[in-house]
This record gives sequence, C-alpha cells and structure tokens, in this order.
Amino acid sequence: MSSLSTHVLDTAHGCPAEGVALELTDAAGTVLFTGTTNADGRCPGIPALAAGTYVLTFAVADYFRAKGAELPQPPFIDRVPIHFGIADAHGHYHVPLLVSPFGYSTYRGS
Repeated sequence: MSSLSTHVLDTAHGCPAEGVALELTDAAGTVLFTGTTNADGRCPGIPALAAGTYVLTFAVADYFRAKGAELPQPPFIDRVPIHFGIADAHGHYHVPLLVSPFGYSTYRGS
C-alpha cells in the first residue's frame, strides 16, 4: 500500500491554509477519508492506498469565506477536485494544492 499526503497553501494570504475540509474518494465515488488541514496546511491520518485512481476534493470557498474574503455568489472556485492515479503500490504520493479564490495549481510533490 502506498502512502498519501497533501499540503494546502493559501497563495492569496501567503500562508498555509488551516481549516480546509477535504475528502478522498476512490474511482467509484466511495468516501475513504474526510479531514481538515491543520495549522501547517497538512492533513494527517490519510489512509494507505492500493494502486488505482482517486480524487481529493478541497472545499476552498468555505475556507476563504472563513478567512473573511468577499467572494462572488456563486464563487469562481468553490471546490477543487484533484483526480490522480497511484501506479506504484509501495511509493509515496504527495498532492500539494496552491490556491487563491481565483486560481489553483497542483503537482506531484515529494
């Protein structure tokens, strides 16, 4: 089983994004994990995963509203789903998210 980690960085405020709710699902849509990022923007406790395809979904509009950001209704970006694959069942996969109310990026980290 491979390990998975994530790290959310708030590029609008230049800090780790504490308090972002996230959900991990498999390809069938079964929820495998729900959590919230900590003060470092990380979410401990994500379970080990077998090879396959998954989705991490981040509730970023709720996070920015909680920070006091004025967002349009509906927000430009509400939730960010990141679809990713695990090919190496024994590897480590890190999925960072850099986000603002109007844009985001991700990559396979280390």
